Amino acid sequence: MTRAAIMGAGSWGTAFAAVMADAGTDVTLWARRAEAADAINTERRNVAYLPELQLAERISATADAAQALEGADLVVLAVPSQSLRGNLEQWRDVLPQGAPLVSLMKGIELGTHLRMSEVIAEVAGVPLAQVAVVSGPNLAKEIAQKQPAAAVVAAPHHGLRAKVAEACAAPYFRPYTNADVVGTEIAGAVKNVIALAVGMAHGLGLGENTTATLLTRGLAETARLGAALGADPQTFLGLAGVGDMAATCSSRLSRNHAFGLALGEGQTLEEVTAQASQTAEGVKSCRSIVELARSVDVDMPICDGVHAILYEGWGPQEMVRALMSRSRKSERV
Repeated sequence: MTRAAIMGAGSWGTAFAAVMADAGTDVTLWARRAEAADAINTERRNVAYLPELQLAERISATADAAQALEGADLVVLAVPSQSLRGNLEQWRDVLPQGAPLVSLMKGIELGTHLRMSEVIAEVAGVPLAQVAVVSGPNLAKEIAQKQPAAAVVAAPHHGLRAKVAEACAAPYFRPYTNADVVGTEIAGAVKNVIALAVGMAHGLGLGENTTATLLTRGLAETARLGAALGADPQTFLGLAGVGDMAATCSSRLSRNHAFGLALGEGQTLEEVTAQASQTAEGVKSCRSIVELARSVDVDMPICDGVHAILYEGWGPQEMVRALMSRSRKSERV
């Protein structure tokens, strides 16, 4: 019997715990707050994030990281991307020896420009071959409702991909596998920034032509960056690429879309940040993505525009004007 430790009891960590339990995996869910863990154990619900989801008896919770990790066959990391390093530094000495480490996170680390799998390998002191990534169009609330969905499990070796896929293959959740960790992580990180842009467009009252333009050009930016970093171009045509992009950019359930929507409707960055109850990863990772793209000479005008709004005082209308006035001579497919 496989036992997984899921480190992080936010929306996606909790929903993924339910998926793994429905796949026949025993799960220990680590929550930052003891009262949250107690509520999961007694009420079988994560009231703060997914109160409508009845959690299976296979799921237990604890606020003690060592207790959660003890004896785990799989360790699933589901904390905000910019807090990963700090958390892993605390957990490093109690990680189960040789256990695969699975990332649910979609971001690029500030300062280092490392993907989440690279942060995991560096801080945990394990080879990249021990790290897997789960990504795709996985809005937590819909997964919690057991609506049919699919995802990508990416890892360098078939055996690891197969083990993780088996542990999360539920009747309503189908994992596909591939070896392209780079492309899967780049797609997952960049789509959050594009979702901010689409949300802003919706906040400005712009319609489907604008949305489709941002989606397709955003996917082109993502694929260019991925290619420069050695990704497989086919990844961006699949679940981790266009699939995740479409879901995150179009749904009001998306934190990044909702954040961008509020900016487009006229709220300030400070106001939206203060009101946000959960992390919008695109806001945190945007700077790293833009800096990474510039370091490998990749043109990412939509991401540049979002960066200008978040960090340079632009308004959404300025971004629209800048994108539409770009010289066509400099355009690349």
